[in-house]
Amino acid sequence: MGLFDRVSRVIRSNLNAAVSSAENPEKILDQAIIDMQEDLVQMRQAVAGAIASQKRVQQQYDKAHNDANTWQQRAQLALQKGDEDLARQALSRKKTQAETAVALKAQLDTQSVTVEQLKRNLIGLESKLSEAKTKKDMLKARASAAKANEQLQSTTSRMNTGSAMAAFERMEEKVMQMEATSQAAAELAGSDLESQFTALEAGGDVDLELAAMKAQLAGGSVDQGQLPGSETAQSSPKEADVDAELEELRAQIDQLD
Repeated sequence: MGLFDRVSRVIRSNLNAAVSSAENPEKILDQAIIDMQEDLVQMRQAVAGAIASQKRVQQQYDKAHNDANTWQQRAQLALQKGDEDLARQALSRKKTQAETAVALKAQLDTQSVTVEQLKRNLIGLESKLSEAKTKKDMLKARASAAKANEQLQSTTSRMNTGSAMAAFERMEEKVMQMEATSQAAAELAGSDLESQFTALEAGGDVDLELAAMKAQLAGGSVDQGQLPGSETAQSSPKEADVDAELEELRAQIDQLD
């Protein structure tokens, strides 16, 4: 018996798992609404049948009650006419109709309670159906969103995002290296340009100084030409020193060029 229970439990669990995996929320919700609508139709038919039955009982009760009154009046009429036997028969009919009316009244009261209960159930079912339709639309929208999200997650998980991000990082590092190289080249170019201008400025200073010295030398030779011969002879060694200094300056200028 224990083994049979275990096997039965395994079979039921497998069947439940298979059914759960095969369930489509949208289709299940649509089918649930269809089932509720069918129940509502049956409930309306039941209410309509109960109301029709109530009306028939009401008609039977009214007839029995009226017949009882009629036989009561006939019994009185027969008694007034002195026909006691006929009056007795009329009272017998009146009693039968009165008893029938009493029974029908009890049935009518029960039927009225049943009809009112069915009406309340019908109203409740209509309200539940309306609520279910609204909830169905919401649940279907949520199911669609969940399904789309699941597909997105599945697609994302299949993508090799790690290698893609690594490639982006490598390219970013390469671009940064290229920018650094370009900036360094620009700085070097600017430094070379500044050195050239510095050399030009230095060369200009030397040229100015050389021109000034030439002017001084030219002025000194004129003054010496007006001096006596003895002083001219004494100034020759000085001119030799000036020439030597001039040659040295020219050599320095050539080195700068």
